[in-house]
Amino acid sequence: MRDGAGVSTRVRRAYEQFLAGVSPADDSVRSLVRESWERSRSRGVDPGEVEPGHDAGAPMSGDAFDAYRSSHRLAAVRPLVQSLMLDDIADSGVVVALTDNQGRLLWVEGDHGARDAAARINFVEGSVWSEDTVGTNAPGLALTMNRGVQIIGPEHFSGPVQNWNCAAAPVHDPVSGELLGVVDVTGGPAAAAPFALAAVRSVVAAVERELQSRAVDLAAPETFVRPDTRPRLTVLTDGPAHWHDAAGAARPLSPRHAEILLLLQSYPEGLGTEQLATMLSDEGLGAVTVRAEISRLRRDLGDVIAARPYRLTVDAGSDVDELRGLIAAGDLTAAVRALGRGGLLAESLAPGVVELFDEVREDLRSRMFGTGDLVALNAWVASPHGRDDITAWNALAQRLPAGHPQRAVAQGRVRLLDRRFGVRR
Repeated sequence: MRDGAGVSTRVRRAYEQFLAGVSPADDSVRSLVRESWERSRSRGVDPGEVEPGHDAGAPMSGDAFDAYRSSHRLAAVRPLVQSLMLDDIADSGVVVALTDNQGRLLWVEGDHGARDAAARINFVEGSVWSEDTVGTNAPGLALTMNRGVQIIGPEHFSGPVQNWNCAAAPVHDPVSGELLGVVDVTGGPAAAAPFALAAVRSVVAAVERELQSRAVDLAAPETFVRPDTRPRLTVLTDGPAHWHDAAGAARPLSPRHAEILLLLQSYPEGLGTEQLATMLSDEGLGAVTVRAEISRLRRDLGDVIAARPYRLTVDAGSDVDELRGLIAAGDLTAAVRALGRGGLLAESLAPGVVELFDEVREDLRSRMFGTGDLVALNAWVASPHGRDDITAWNALAQRLPAGHPQRAVAQGRVRLLDRRFGVRR
């Protein structure tokens, strides 16, 4: 079921029939919801109350609960969940929750208004939202079924919760397969769209990758790949670009020196003087000027550039390489965040750097359009590089469900950009 008014009316009627002891028509409600209603009723859940309690297992005092959640496996990945989700849900009327494998809400986060509204249905830290205690709800059902679930409005078993929507997916230990808990989004219309469940699944995938990485660190230190100690160039930051040497010391770079290093790092086979000059300026940069800049770089950074052709003498990494890796791996939302404002990569007028930026931008756009990743598309159009991207806005407008507030925004932006530019790109 999605959030169409007709479907909601049909499900609400089926719910009322169910409570009255009449078996609803098979096509009136999803089978997973019907089965959950039956389990909820058989376990004595009161459909007229929300009584999640705080006592799955032994009751916990405030101090005991704080100690419990701080030692929970998901505590280590909470900052990751915050970084991936909280910026996107500001003022959207939803909260993000992490639970343990019993349905206990370890953290409930979001803006104050959304948290206060959630508290009125007892959706608060420490309460237990398992299927056994509250009846049909996304975090509880995700634990019961061990898969991602979305529950919309009247699909909830508890009447007071039927003005809410929720989407949740389970988190597993990537080594043992143990069920650790769930990531949940609960709220108004924004939590009713397929976008919400897709976002939760994307975050869970990132959380499990992080847990896998931590497991390697702890379980097999003798085989753990040591941190990358190669020199590294960073150009995507808002401030100056930096060269980080093998010891980790960072040296700020002028825009011209950063452009040279980025081009040489991107072309490891090397560039001739004339090639490099053409890539640095379309106004006829002279060979003497190029040689002078290389000389200054050697003076500042040491013997890191060889000649004939110009090339790096060290195996250096860069944040642009890391960005390309995220795109190749399909971690597109993380790629949009990594690109940020783009730093020197986006601001440079050097033809060779402009070409690199165009390549990265189109690689990212192509993957987003090809996969239909709504989370990444939403992040992209909110970024400086996607704000005027009419193709992305149009894709978002077409793929979001009817009634989703962001769909209307996307449709309006398409009309605005059509008027402004006159041609769809």
